[in-house]
Amino acid sequence: MESGNQRLWSGRFLLAIATNFFVAMVFYLPMTTMALYAVERFNASDSLAGLASSAFIIGAVIARVFAGKLLNLVGRRRMLLAALLVYSVVALFYAPTGDLTVLIVIRVVHGIAFGTAATVLAASVISLIPFTRRGEGVGYFGLSATLGTAIGPFAAVVLVNAFGYEWLFAFTTGCAVVALLLGLFLRLPERIPSDDERANRWRMRWSDVLDPWALPISLVMLLGGIAISGVLAFLNSYAHAKDLVEAASLFFLVYAGGVVVSRLIVGRMQDRYGDNVVIYPTLALFAAGLVVIGMAPDGIVLMLGGVLLGLGFGGLLPSGQVIAVSLAPDHRVGTATATYFLMLDLGSGFGPIVLGLLIPQTGYHGMYGLLAGVVVVAMALYHFAHGHKRRGEALA
Repeated sequence: MESGNQRLWSGRFLLAIATNFFVAMVFYLPMTTMALYAVERFNASDSLAGLASSAFIIGAVIARVFAGKLLNLVGRRRMLLAALLVYSVVALFYAPTGDLTVLIVIRVVHGIAFGTAATVLAASVISLIPFTRRGEGVGYFGLSATLGTAIGPFAAVVLVNAFGYEWLFAFTTGCAVVALLLGLFLRLPERIPSDDERANRWRMRWSDVLDPWALPISLVMLLGGIAISGVLAFLNSYAHAKDLVEAASLFFLVYAGGVVVSRLIVGRMQDRYGDNVVIYPTLALFAAGLVVIGMAPDGIVLMLGGVLLGLGFGGLLPSGQVIAVSLAPDHRVGTATATYFLMLDLGSGFGPIVLGLLIPQTGYHGMYGLLAGVVVVAMALYHFAHGHKRRGEALA
């Protein structure tokens, strides 16, 4: 039984988890099929297909630039509900769109709504978690997005193969509406901005966009975002090229299984033993997963790569967020959260564009090998940015 300020589970925490799940579903449902959809529907090139997939993330990047500063000035609840309303309305426009340029614009606007909603939820949920249980609490909160990672791509493949893209887009809209309905009942902890913050509410400086305390670990996630984008945007195309479509439909389920295992273990380990004990192993597993995916001769090996990827990236994401918000002052938690996910979104948003140009030169095997190298570079960057410091072995 939890008591006092150590209590983690509450009605608001559970409702935030449920809202975040449906927000994530709307992200992942079209993401893993969008590149292939752009090719089949509009005869798009690899680079334009990558742009159609990553335009959503580009929109999220735009939102992250402003969300951290506006979070407390506008109000967390107001920002969340406005974002979720746009999230629901824009989803209606996928199916009738008959032009690739219009589709990309829709993806950007949809991404702006996602980036705003996700930033509000991620920054606000920190206030619902006891400080000494941040690693554990953020890990549990992140499981909601993990379930979206598993169910979204799997449902997308099933819906497209059985009924077509129109059903996929209809289901995506339904998930956005459910997120909005849940958000109506979610009461987030608000923070009253200082007089100085109010006086400078329209001023935009670099420090209003990028938190200097959170930036080093956020740059590690920039590289992580580039690496994971090669899986999110091109796994289905890779599977079609290798005749591994059936395995690809199960890939994100086993990936999510790896993430669940990682999240149940990594958060508590980080709270107890410190950051390095979890960051170095998760980065190593992340790199190993990419190597296995790139070398996969059959579906079994491909799914093994998914498990390794889930254990690695799945544990890295919340652990890095805990570092970012723990290093920043309390009044800059919103900006620190936005900085962290801004860098992640930059990597995962622009990654597919660059990788789409790279694939004709390297092939999918070479691309995944290069991405494993990117993760190794991220490990070195983490060491110099944070890992070499002797941080307290536990938060308690």
